[in-house]
Amino acid sequence: MEKFSGKAIFKGVAVGKIVFGAKDKQQVRRTKIEDASAETQRFEEAKERALKELGSLYEKALKEVGEDNAAIFEVHSMLLEDEDFNDAIKDKIVNQQVNAEYAVAKTGDDYSEMFANMEDEYFRARATDIKDISERVISQLTGGTGLSALSEPSIIVAEDLAPSETIQLDKDKLLAFVTEFGSANSHTAILARTMNLPALIGVKIDKSWNGKTGIVDGYNGTVIIDPDNETIEEYKKIQQKDKEKRELLKSLKGKKTVSKSGKTVHLYANIGKPSDLGSVIENDAEGIGLFRSEFLYLDSKDFPTEEEQFSAYKKVAETMAGKKVIIRTLDLGADKQVDYFNLGQEDNPAMGYRAIRICLDRQDIFKTQLRALLRASAFGNISIMYPMIISVDEVRQIKEIISGVMDDLRAEGVKFKENIEQGIMIETPAAVIMSYELAKEVDFFSIGTNDLTQYTLAIDRQNSKLDNINDSHHPAVLRSIKTVVENAHKAGIWAGICGELGADTSLTKTFLEYGVDELSVSPSFVLPVRKAVTEAD
Repeated sequence: MEKFSGKAIFKGVAVGKIVFGAKDKQQVRRTKIEDASAETQRFEEAKERALKELGSLYEKALKEVGEDNAAIFEVHSMLLEDEDFNDAIKDKIVNQQVNAEYAVAKTGDDYSEMFANMEDEYFRARATDIKDISERVISQLTGGTGLSALSEPSIIVAEDLAPSETIQLDKDKLLAFVTEFGSANSHTAILARTMNLPALIGVKIDKSWNGKTGIVDGYNGTVIIDPDNETIEEYKKIQQKDKEKRELLKSLKGKKTVSKSGKTVHLYANIGKPSDLGSVIENDAEGIGLFRSEFLYLDSKDFPTEEEQFSAYKKVAETMAGKKVIIRTLDLGADKQVDYFNLGQEDNPAMGYRAIRICLDRQDIFKTQLRALLRASAFGNISIMYPMIISVDEVRQIKEIISGVMDDLRAEGVKFKENIEQGIMIETPAAVIMSYELAKEVDFFSIGTNDLTQYTLAIDRQNSKLDNINDSHHPAVLRSIKTVVENAHKAGIWAGICGELGADTSLTKTFLEYGVDELSVSPSFVLPVRKAVTEAD
């Protein structure tokens, strides 16, 4: 019995046969060709077959993992149809007189390296996508195949897995996967979490594991090869406990989120798109505590129109049927860049031109969003939340702007919720210190613990070298939360948490003691947090 360590990207346990996912990689050789026109045609035909294959994968993913996760295959289709990428391939075929396989492989390597060296995190992530689509076209040209179909329930072990390979596997027979490469934020990792599959990355794998029995421990980040019977029985007991926990959580659906001492907490969900509503309803959230409206901008090639935004907000409001829906105004900048905003490079984007600072500076964009939000408020229980606030002056500016937008809508005879609830995110030490004064200006606070931790500790949360000291449980962070809640209550408003810390059940009791009124978490954490609340004194 051997044990190997890695990084867990989804908790859980799997026990079963290991299948080594070796790809059928055919050596791509550079060959001189005589007929560039015929070779270019070969490439075009292979590309069309690859696009058709991506279309089928999109439809399969749509059924199995939802629209958001299926979107990666739309991205791959767009990349494969990119004019510059195609021109670079055809240029090599024609001017270098090389075979299509080599032209695709060389262009893929060049583009992948280019993306990998970009500063923007979104574009760096595209390096893997470029490799995937290049290999797909090469496979069409050479007749190569991907991973073999699973004949029985199995643990897949591979150097790396592309999203397309993950989704092609039979979900009913895929127990878990273990890879040597990849990242916790890759599309494949996201798919694993969506499919509820125990998964590890960063494991030094060995082909000799193929066919052996293995255990994937997603709680401790280990994979055990050739476990003895006693160890297998231990892990099967853990699996049974996990199953019982899932059943217990289901029993909490429809129940109120009330502690033993009678403290009621509103338990809401965080979403990014209207397509996330299914998870909100499935997991029995009481409302939506954070709708990240910036995804409307990130998913668009140009500024989303008032009508496009209104349609999205209206859909969410109507679907939630009177339950609270808190929509955050666009929070772009820092690690969320959009080309058409032309935000430019910054030495320290996390502390730069972002979120409400963009909105107050470019009020035409802000007013368009506010008009859409106010119009949608006539169709449900919408509240508006403003991010990255540091001063009372900012809040007063916002109130003046929204007052003007309301005047315009009244003049046009457009209905909206006149007394719409408006709140701010507390994400900076400045907002914490000014929280009593700020509370007099708004209807609620929502504490964004991800950025609050970053700014309080002066630690870049994107820097993995600082993971060992990036402590969201730091006394300074917890005292900040306590201070904000106390100041909110002194001013007669409510205060919630919408950052990842809200889902940390080791702190649920602490938040109840602080008097936190609301917790907004990812849909899948709603029931575990409800359980933690109901078990707290």
